[in-house]
Amino acid sequence: MGFLVCGIDPGLGAMGYAVIDATPQRVRIVDTGVCRTDPKLSLPDRLAQLDADVTSLFDEHRPNVVAVEKLYAHYKHPRTAILMGHARGIILCAAGRMGVEVADLSATHVKRCLTGNGHASKENVQRAIQVTLGLDEAPQSPDVADALAIALCYAGNRSQALTESGSA
Repeated sequence: MGFLVCGIDPGLGAMGYAVIDATPQRVRIVDTGVCRTDPKLSLPDRLAQLDADVTSLFDEHRPNVVAVEKLYAHYKHPRTAILMGHARGIILCAAGRMGVEVADLSATHVKRCLTGNGHASKENVQRAIQVTLGLDEAPQSPDVADALAIALCYAGNRSQALTESGSA
């Protein structure tokens, strides 16, 4: 087993995750999915549901690092940013409880890293994931594609840093 990176695209309604095993020579997908919360539940109950899912994910895979998208607030959608902030808080708290390193990556950095364009569309990210990982088809879920992109970007940056420092 190489270096396990858990990429997370935070969201209260749908949180995409991807666990990859990354070495300088290869990347292998270990697990992907989407954790969903019931919108009919109260906010505290949804956060508890998300916490249980994230804790279970970390318990199962024991990642070396959790790479998570930074909070982005668009003035037209402040409520979305607030709900994403709640979800990020749960993810960071679960990682902290388990003593797992956390890396914050901006969405534009991840998109630029993968596609060369910091404002790439969801479809472009999905196609870039397909090409980068040599998949037969692109991930159908944009949440999973984003989580894979976050994990791959972190792994690529880490691999490049190790190579430059002579540690690889």
